[in-house]
Order: sequence, then structure tokens, then C-alpha cells
Amino acid sequence: MLQAIRERVTIKPGGMIEIHRPELPVGTEAEVIIMVEQPAVELPPLASFVGKGKGCFSSAAEVDAFIRAERDQWER
Repeated sequence: MLQAIRERVTIKPGGMIEIHRPELPVGTEAEVIIMVEQPAVELPPLASFVGKGKGCFSSAAEVDAFIRAERDQWER
């Protein structure tokens, strides 16, 4: 049977981590998984990408004009 222990620790110089748990039997093997929190990456808003790619529209008005022209061609 597996027993899970969750504990928050501070990483010490040299990458050292200490866990002191008296309930852990001496000599028993254990698997340790370390999950480190990373700072959140601030992504630019999607609107900032408008007009940045090759062949993209630079404004909503330009998109509307393109769609109107396409619809006009369908009606012919």
C-alpha cells in the first residue's frame, strides 16, 4: 500500500531539500517527486496579433471590406 505525504519545502543552497517525518520507517525505500512552481508567464492579448502575420488584416474595417467584396462576388 502506498502512503502519500505532501509537504511544502524551501530549496536550500546547492538544491538541497530536507524532509523530516518521524512516521517514516528507517531503511524503507521511497520515491520522491518534486514539483517546482514556475512564475506565471504573461501572454500578450490576442488583439495584439491583429495584422502581424503575412496576409493578415490590419483592422476590423479591412476585414469587413474583404467579406463584403467576397459576398458581392457570390451574388454575381
